[in-house]
Amino acid sequence: MSAAHTPAHHDAAADGHTCACCAERHDGPPLSYGSPAPTGWKPRYARRRDSELTSDQCVIKGREFYVHGLIEIPVRDTGETFSWGVWVSLSEPNFARAHDLWEDPAREQEPPYFGWLVTELPVYPQSTLLLKTHVLTRAVGLRPLIELEPTGHPLAVDQREGITAERVRAFAEQLLGG
Repeated sequence: MSAAHTPAHHDAAADGHTCACCAERHDGPPLSYGSPAPTGWKPRYARRRDSELTSDQCVIKGREFYVHGLIEIPVRDTGETFSWGVWVSLSEPNFARAHDLWEDPAREQEPPYFGWLVTELPVYPQSTLLLKTHVLTRAVGLRPLIELEPTGHPLAVDQREGITAERVRAFAEQLLGG
């Protein structure tokens, strides 16, 4: 597994895992994985005044703007939801608007922001970089929902049609080696 694609739940195996959020043991493979930073982020940027990375937002060199959101995928045979924690680039005006409304309950009324996916998901045979997205702001405290444009890309198909529990196990095997 690439260091850029850490599981949201650590110590995972197909038969169970210890949750990184609550530290409790859960049955089955993790239902979420995430990337800690956009693809373009470099640790040296943390020393720059014009760059910042938080768990929700990122600015690189005062010119690139990103938000962290979730691509949610229904797991058809269990009724659960699988999530990819991903980063999406936004235009400077849209980023500024999202940033200004980050703690405002009225943010749910915002129209979707257009963005480009900037997280590579290695379980897909085609690159996931630069897929067109819409960022839907949700209630304060919830990560934005990332909707992919309805294309034939396997990730977009998964989001539209859902995946099976067996596919979730295959993700765990590929990403975690277990």
